[in-house]
Amino acid sequence: MTTTPSTPPVAVIVDTTRSTHAQLRPVPINAVTLEDTFWRPRREQNRKVVIPGQYKLCEDTGRIDNLRIAAGLKQGDFEGFFFNDSDVYKLLEAAAWQLAGVHDPELERMIDSVTEIMAAAQQSDGYLNSYFMGERAKDRFANFDLHEMYCAGHLFQAAVAYYRTTGKTNLLDVAVKLADHLCDYFGDEAKGKHFGTDGHPEVEMALVELYRVTGDKKYLDQAQYFVDVRGSGRLGNPFGFQKPVYHQDHLPFRQLTRLEGHAVRAVYLNCGAADIETETHEPALHTALEEMWQNMTQRQMYLHGGLGPRYENEGFGRDYELPNAHAHAETCASVANVMWNWRMLLMTADARFTDLLELTLYNSVLSGIALDGMTYFYQNPLSSDGDHHRQTWFRVACCPSNISRTVASLPGYVYSVSEGAIWTHLYVANAATLTLPDGKRVRVQQQTEYPWSGDVRLQVLDAFDGAINLRLPGWCEQGWTLSVNGQATKPELTEGGYLSLKRAWQAGDVIALSLPMPVQRIECNPIVAENAGRVALMRGPLLYCVESVDHDGADVRNLSLADSAEIKAAYHSDLLGGVTVLQAPAVIHTANQAWEHGLYRSRSSTVALAEKPITMTAIPYYAWANREPGTMQVWLDTH
Repeated sequence: MTTTPSTPPVAVIVDTTRSTHAQLRPVPINAVTLEDTFWRPRREQNRKVVIPGQYKLCEDTGRIDNLRIAAGLKQGDFEGFFFNDSDVYKLLEAAAWQLAGVHDPELERMIDSVTEIMAAAQQSDGYLNSYFMGERAKDRFANFDLHEMYCAGHLFQAAVAYYRTTGKTNLLDVAVKLADHLCDYFGDEAKGKHFGTDGHPEVEMALVELYRVTGDKKYLDQAQYFVDVRGSGRLGNPFGFQKPVYHQDHLPFRQLTRLEGHAVRAVYLNCGAADIETETHEPALHTALEEMWQNMTQRQMYLHGGLGPRYENEGFGRDYELPNAHAHAETCASVANVMWNWRMLLMTADARFTDLLELTLYNSVLSGIALDGMTYFYQNPLSSDGDHHRQTWFRVACCPSNISRTVASLPGYVYSVSEGAIWTHLYVANAATLTLPDGKRVRVQQQTEYPWSGDVRLQVLDAFDGAINLRLPGWCEQGWTLSVNGQATKPELTEGGYLSLKRAWQAGDVIALSLPMPVQRIECNPIVAENAGRVALMRGPLLYCVESVDHDGADVRNLSLADSAEIKAAYHSDLLGGVTVLQAPAVIHTANQAWEHGLYRSRSSTVALAEKPITMTAIPYYAWANREPGTMQVWLDTH
C-alpha cells in the first residue's frame, strides 16, 4: 500500500494551514535559515553529533534489535522496557526535521533502513509494537499502562515529519496501516469496537497531524474519541500501581481545571486537545485548556518553565509545591510545555504563549543537554549539592531524543503568518522566505545577538502591503523602542499583545526594535516556603544560577546577595561557549564550630554565622554542570 497524502510535503511542525479556527499558519522549517551564533551551532551539532550518537546508543542498548527480532531478522529476546520503540521513533522524527533544507544522505539512509525493519515487523492487520510480538502477542491492548498507543503516536509523528521534509511515504505507509488498525479496533462498544484510551497520552496529537497530512477525518475523530472517553477511571488500578489521576483518567477532560498526575502525560494530552480544539472550535475544550494553563503558570510551574515537583509520580503535587533541590522537572515535560504553548499560540495569536515557549526553551529544555551534546539531564533541579550530573543515556531514555527533535525543528518556531501579516515570535538571526496565505512571498532578514542583546534589526527584502507583528516579550515591560528606517514609530497592539506595524512595505525597509535587558531580581510567592526571602536573577529570557566552580569551591547554597548590590552584566566569549555572566558583591555564609555537630540551638544564642565577602558570578542556568562538579543554586538568600 502506498499512501496518497492530501497535502504537499511542507516542513511544518504543526500544520494549521487548513484549520479554519487557527489564528496563525506555520512557516516551514526550511524557509528559515539560521545565521546566529547561538542556535545555528546547536542545530548543526544536533545533526552531526547528537542524532548519530543517539542512533548508536539505540543500537547498543537493543532498541533497534527489538524491531529486528520482531521482524524475524534476528534471533533473541526483547531487551529493555516495553516502551523502548518510542525512543527509536522520536530519533527518526529528529532526523527527519534535520533534513528540512539540508541534504544529509547518512540521516536519510538511517531513517530508511529503520523504516524497512519496521515495515517487516508490522503485522498483517497493521499492528506494530516490538514488545507485543511472539508469546506476548496475546496481551495486545490488555493493559493500557504499557504504552502501545504512546509508541504508535511517536511513530506517526516521525512519519509525518519524514514525509513533510522529503516527500517520501515509506514511513507514512507504516504509520497509516497502524493508525487504521487503531481506528478499526477502538471506538463505540455498541458498534462492536473496544473501549480504550492511551495510558500515556501522545497518540492524540499525532492522529490529528496524520489527519492533516492525509485528509482522512477518521484520524481526527479517533483522536477526539481518545480524549472523550477519559474520566472513566479505568486507567491505573487494577492495571497498574498508580491511580487514574496519574493517567488523567479521573475526570472527563472538559471538567479539568488544574494539571494533575504524571507531568508529561498531562501536557501531551493538552497538546492533543489543543489540536482537536483548533479543528473543531469547541468552547468547552478551550475553557479547560485555558483554566489548566492558568493553574500551571500561577501555581505549579518552576521559574525555568519546568513542570512536576514529585519523583514518585514524575508529576504534579499540590499547588505551590515547588521544591528546588528535589524538583523532578523532567526534560520531557519542558519539551511538552513548548509543544503545548506552540499549539495555543497558533490557535490564539496570544503572546503569553510565546513568552512561555521561549522561557522554557532557553532554560529547562536547553539545560537538558550538555554543551558538547554528549550527555543529558532527565531532571532539572534548581539547587544541587553537587551530586546531580548529566548522563550519557538512561534505561528510560525518553529525554535525549525529545531534546533533539525540538532543536531540529527550532527554525519552525521563529515566524508564522496570517492574512496580510507576518508574525515574529523568536528573535534569532536568520534569513527567511515567508509565504502569505494569498501566495505572496516575502523575504526578510533578521539580525540580532539575542539572547545576549535585545537589539533586533529586521529588514524587508520584498515589497508587500500588510502588517509585520513583533512580539513584545513579557520580561520587557518598559523602555523598549521601535523605529522604521530610522524614524521612531508608535505601533498598534494586537489583541494578543504583539507590536503591529501596518504599511506598504518597500524592499529595503528596516525595522529596529530595542529591548532593554536589565538584570531583574525575581521574587516568589511566599506560599512557596523554600523561596521566601530569596531572589532569582533573570536577564532577558535567561534564568541565572551560581556554581561553586566560580566561587573557589564554596557551597553556593549559602550565598547571600545584598538587596542594594549593583549587578553588572558582561559577555565572556571564552566561557561556556560564550555567555553573558552577572557579577555583584555578595557573601558566603559558612557554618562555624557551634553548628558543626548540632541541628538546633536556642534563638538567644549569640553565635553568628561567619561571612566571607566574595564576588558573585552567575551563569545562564542552561549552562550549569558543564565543568567540574559542585553545588548550584538558583534562588539566592538576600540581606
